[in-house]
Amino acid sequence: MQFNLEKTDPESQARAGTITLDHGPVETPIFMPVGTVGTVKGVHQRELSQDINPDIILGNTYHLYLRPQTDILEKAGGIHKFMNWDRNILTDSGGYQVYSLSANRKIKEEGVKFKSHIDGSMHFFTPENVMEIQRTIGADIIMAFDECTPYPCDYKYAKRSMHMTHRWLDRCISHLEKTPLKYDYNQTFFPIVQGSTYKDLRKQSAEYIASVGAAGNAIGGLSVGEPAEEMYAMTEVVTDILPEDKPRYLMGVGTPINLLENIALGIDMFDCVMPTRNGRNGMLFTAHGSINIKNKKWEDDFSPIDDMDITWVDTAYSKAYVRHLFKVKELLGMQIATIHNLGFYLWLVREARKHILAGDFTSWKNKMVKQMDKRL
Repeated sequence: MQFNLEKTDPESQARAGTITLDHGPVETPIFMPVGTVGTVKGVHQRELSQDINPDIILGNTYHLYLRPQTDILEKAGGIHKFMNWDRNILTDSGGYQVYSLSANRKIKEEGVKFKSHIDGSMHFFTPENVMEIQRTIGADIIMAFDECTPYPCDYKYAKRSMHMTHRWLDRCISHLEKTPLKYDYNQTFFPIVQGSTYKDLRKQSAEYIASVGAAGNAIGGLSVGEPAEEMYAMTEVVTDILPEDKPRYLMGVGTPINLLENIALGIDMFDCVMPTRNGRNGMLFTAHGSINIKNKKWEDDFSPIDDMDITWVDTAYSKAYVRHLFKVKELLGMQIATIHNLGFYLWLVREARKHILAGDFTSWKNKMVKQMDKRL
């Protein structure tokens, strides 16, 4: 993997760059649509590549390990061939999913014993076998196995957990060195900074992660319920320490405003289920604020969903029609909302990139944050 930093905004830490991977270049800042089980919910790969057009999407190790299982993915020749996606893929490590199974898992130094949310069967994740699973899935970027702490989290637990995440990281790295690639392209490994919402722990973790010298670095354990201001404060502490010449990935973030504020703090990569999940629940994000399409006020509004016309659905359907689809629980409504939201998220990060390159990101960002902070 190569990372070329092209420009930094004069008034903030925002950066524009290009990550070069074997499945093509990734222009940053980038938002990665979430394709948990090998699909971005409700979206054909053709719509994904032609209309939404991300350079990279995300898959989930925990879910893919359970279904379709790694032996099927290996027989298919890896995740790209299995799902017919010829661009880049990043897999998270499953640490977050295991964290969200709080009632059905036991965390020990050796690894995490957990109960499948599908059939209750017992499984065991260790730093070593998660590296093997990710080798078999075959994503372009693979993540370290970490523990994601809840919010709020007491200091003692956060500190203990952070140190264990660091020990697990060492085990990931040493096992990965012994585990050959399975397919005819490279994989790049990213470690993850933890430390909850404690500045000293975040600082310590960022220093440890930076010392590993990986090709890129991630920040985990945020966007788990803490106020936005705390998220920004922790991100700032970490981006001040992580090396400038490596991409920085903020995991699981966030709202359109969160994206812009974190880009201003020096983040290059994002993923989040919000545009897809909220879309399936009738929430549409636009440059002028968010729309709850289920509200009665849209019942006889025959104007296009979004006259910015970012993706083809924006002007093909009216607000009244999409509201009707949600009211009668037609799947098409969810698909339209998902394509619209993902198209908007990708437009937003690409506009941010344009403004970083043009040197006027900060004034554009401040205007956009004000504009988007509305319910229409």
